[in-house]
Amino acid sequence: MPKFAAHCSQMNKQLIVFIGGPGTGKTTLIEELLAQGYCCYPEISRQVTLEARKQGIEQLFLEKPLLFSELLLEGRINQYKTALEEKHEWVFIDRGIPDVLAYMHYIGDSYPTHFDAACKAHTYTKIFILPPWEEIYESDEARYESFEQAALIHEHLVETYQQYGYTLIEVPKVSLPDRIAFVLQTLLE
Repeated sequence: MPKFAAHCSQMNKQLIVFIGGPGTGKTTLIEELLAQGYCCYPEISRQVTLEARKQGIEQLFLEKPLLFSELLLEGRINQYKTALEEKHEWVFIDRGIPDVLAYMHYIGDSYPTHFDAACKAHTYTKIFILPPWEEIYESDEARYESFEQAALIHEHLVETYQQYGYTLIEVPKVSLPDRIAFVLQTLLE
């Protein structure tokens, strides 16, 4: 558990984050957990991207990466605060606040110091990482990265989360039911 995460566990609330490069199955896991009645928070980057498109910006992350990242940071902080208020003991979240920094590292951009402060102030109980998996990777209108780029993003995610003291739990490349079983069993241990 990271040194900053004590307040989450003191409240007996577990904020559980799924991370990984694009196309690794995070959304599929979240959707299945939601279907099984678990409290889940979706990835918000697609929402930010779609809002930008309505304003005429086709790829906000590519055209204005700092603005995109500021919007993601704000949205993920709001998700975090809302998740703390949930009545459920386990809250599953598709991507966490350090993802914002990992993507900024990936594109080589700098960011304001409040990004780092947000990562330290808003911590999670457990981080599950889904590794690159070429057999399931698909691109779509919001996922423009190649599989090779997704694998590089994975490396930046690992480095960034470890920088904040997290121990990453790798989800095996198995069927969806087996992935769900792995996650739930790990949480019960």
